[in-house]
Amino acid sequence: MSEYLTNLAWRKEMLKHMIHQLHAGKSVEEVKQDFAALLAEIEPMEIAALEQALIAEGMPTMEIKRLCDVHVAVFRDALDAHATQQRLPEGGISSSAETFIARMKAENVVAERTLAALEQAIRAEQWSEARTLLQKLREHEQHYLRKENGLFPYLEKRGFTGPSTVMWAIHDDIRAGWKQLAVLLDDHPQSEQVMPLFREVARAMREMFYKEENILLPTALRLLAAQEWEALTSGEMLLDTSASPARQPYMPKVSAAAPSPDTLIPLQVGALTVEQISLLLTHLPVDVTFVDEHDTVRFYSGTRERIFARDPAIIGRKVQQCHPPTSVHRVQRILDDFRNNRRDVADFWIQMGGPVEQGGRFIHIRYFAVRDAQGAYRGTLEVTQDVTAIRALQGEKRLLDD
Repeated sequence: MSEYLTNLAWRKEMLKHMIHQLHAGKSVEEVKQDFAALLAEIEPMEIAALEQALIAEGMPTMEIKRLCDVHVAVFRDALDAHATQQRLPEGGISSSAETFIARMKAENVVAERTLAALEQAIRAEQWSEARTLLQKLREHEQHYLRKENGLFPYLEKRGFTGPSTVMWAIHDDIRAGWKQLAVLLDDHPQSEQVMPLFREVARAMREMFYKEENILLPTALRLLAAQEWEALTSGEMLLDTSASPARQPYMPKVSAAAPSPDTLIPLQVGALTVEQISLLLTHLPVDVTFVDEHDTVRFYSGTRERIFARDPAIIGRKVQQCHPPTSVHRVQRILDDFRNNRRDVADFWIQMGGPVEQGGRFIHIRYFAVRDAQGAYRGTLEVTQDVTAIRALQGEKRLLDD
């Protein structure tokens, strides 16, 4: 069989056949025995490419997600061996890649320690300590946002959309588990109720640690260029994904015909320079994102206090890939309704961080169809605003404060 293992097309088909057998109910041990020679030489990038190929051929993303841990169980021996051998990309690893990967792994170590401490607190029914540790554990949210808003867009530009979609769906499962744990811990907790849910969340997080360090990051090392790693390690994507204005904004290549900084650009009413337009947009009391008629993200305003995380990597990304898998269908419905003239506006409102009475914020999100003078659909404008203070206004104010 060894002569066939160099045939990439054959390897790919055999791997897909193996996964289909798992989904049909064959056990991990049976599959590992049947495909031992093939599995011995599997590499992380092949596993990512395999999931991508299965989704491209019609296997639902949620079906891949359902058995994701089973897939990893089949490949675990080979992945462990690959990690030991430390096969690096040709040309080595850039310092930016090393920085990004080291940060991701360090955050996983912190999260693992917090999981262990939280388990001890639950066993001892030390509920105050458990609540504190759960809050610390939820700081791992920044880790997931860095993947979703930074790493995933660069991988998608290299054609890897399926694996990132599966991971994002698992992130959302973990987030839901955190919320459920918080509810249980706040409402007369009992260890026999809390522990089963904790174990489910802990298992999902630990499996994600393994997938990141043995599949996702090695695949990214093979695919991403040095300048992409540099972008990932600049500004808030390394430090805090909730503060995107701290990072240098995305600047497209400027053609020779682009106006100079002092050139006035005629608008529907009046005229502004490029600098004035940029300043105006960054000083709006709302967050603005524009998606063109091809569903491609073209712009977002770098306001001082963004409500939802944004990163320059989303520019040029399909908007459907900027949302969790569980909400993509709602995004698509809005776009389809706008494109087919079934509606012009869609709005939503949510409470972030809990009820307003407990320090939360009331967020208003609006989507507007953008049409040209002939009525043709040219894109979608998203406007997000924190209206907590506005909703609290009463009476009148007619004088300027001293």
